Amino acid sequence: MERFRRLILVGFGQGDLAVVDELFAPDFVEHQAGVRPPSAAGVKGIIAYLRQALPDLTYTIEDLAASGDKVWGRLRSRGTHRGTFMGIPPTGAQIAITVIDICRFVDGKIVEHWGVPDRLSLLEQIGASVRPPQTPA
Repeated sequence: MERFRRLILVGFGQGDLAVVDELFAPDFVEHQAGVRPPSAAGVKGIIAYLRQALPDLTYTIEDLAASGDKVWGRLRSRGTHRGTFMGIPPTGAQIAITVIDICRFVDGKIVEHWGVPDRLSLLEQIGASVRPPQTPA
C-alpha cells in the first residue's frame, strides 16, 4: 500500500515523474480511458497534463484497501484551473473531485492500473456546459 500512496501523493500530487519509473514494471498496462499510450509513458503524460492545467493539484487518500495483488483507493483531488483543460481555457475555478484507482502489483511493481476520475464534475466546476437541456414534463 505504501507504493500506491507514493504514486498518488508524490507522482500525481507533486508531479514527480521519476516515481513512475521507480514503481512501474517495464510491461505496465494502463486501462484508464483517455491515457495514450496505455503505458508508463502515457501515465507520465497525464501527470504532466494535469499539472499544467491544475498546477496546485493535491490528492487526499480517503479510503485504501488491498485484496490479493490489488490495491484500491478512493481519492479526493483538489486544484485550481490555471491552464487549458480539455479545450477549456483557464477560469481560476477551484475544483474538487473523487477519483477511484486500482493498481495491480507483481514483485512490488505496478503492472496494471484502472482509474475512474469524476471528469464530468470537474468539467462542471470549470464552467463547461455538460448538462443536457431540460425537457418539459
